[in-house]
Amino acid sequence: MMNREYHKWWSDGLQRDMELLVFGHAGAKVLVFPSRIGRFYEYENLGMVASLRHKIEQGWIQLYCIDSVDAESFYCEWAHPSGRIKRHIDFEEYILNEVLPFMHSKNPHDCVISHGLSLGAFHAANIVFRYPQFFQKLVAFSGRYDLTLNVEFFNDLFDGFYNEDIYFHTPSHFLPNLECSWRLGKLREMDITLVIGKEDPFLQNNEQLSSTLWQKSINHQLVVWDDRAHSGYYWRRMAVLYI
Repeated sequence: MMNREYHKWWSDGLQRDMELLVFGHAGAKVLVFPSRIGRFYEYENLGMVASLRHKIEQGWIQLYCIDSVDAESFYCEWAHPSGRIKRHIDFEEYILNEVLPFMHSKNPHDCVISHGLSLGAFHAANIVFRYPQFFQKLVAFSGRYDLTLNVEFFNDLFDGFYNEDIYFHTPSHFLPNLECSWRLGKLREMDITLVIGKEDPFLQNNEQLSSTLWQKSINHQLVVWDDRAHSGYYWRRMAVLYI
C-alpha cells in the first residue's frame, strides 16, 4: 500500500494556508511543482503518481506535491508586474523556509530532486539555478525559462515591465552572466534533464538554455520528443524514464 499524506499549514511568508500531498515513505525526495495555476493534487489527477507507483512503493522516491500561487503572481493580471514578481519571490521563500525543512524533517535522504510540468518546470529550474546547494537533480518537462517572451499565444507575463527582480528570476537572462565559481561548481555536479516537444512553442527557449549550460560547462541532457508533448499523456511516459 503506497503511503499518501495530506498536509496543510498557515504560511507566515505567504499569509495564507498552503496544502501539499506526500506520496511514499522513503527514497530521494522529489519536490513537484504543478503546471500553470495548478493545484497540489494535479500530479495525482494526471496519473503521474500512478505511473511512478513502483518506484514509490519500492522506497526509491518520495513525492512532495505542492500548491502554486501563480494566480497571485505571474497570472495576477490586475496587479502591477512589480507586484507579480514580488509575490513569486514570497513563494520561493515559502519553498526555501517552509517546504524544504518540512521535507528534511520527514526524510533524511540526501538527494533532493526539483521537478515540474510546464510553468512548474520554470519554478523547478529557477530555484535550482538560484539555489543549487539544496538540490542534486532537476527534471523539467515542457518548460518555459523566459517569462518575458511573446511566443504563439503565450504573452510576456510582465507586460513589457522589467526590473532586477525579473532579471534574477529569469534563467535565460541571468545564467549567461553567472560567474560565481561556487554556484557554477554546484550546478556542474547537478543531474539535469530538460524535456521538450519538437512542436512546443518554447523549443527554441529550451535550446537556448541548453546552449547557455554548455557554455558554462554544466553537463545536462536536453531531450526533444515528437509532437508538442505538452500533456499528461506525454508527461506520464517521461516521468517513468527520467525521474
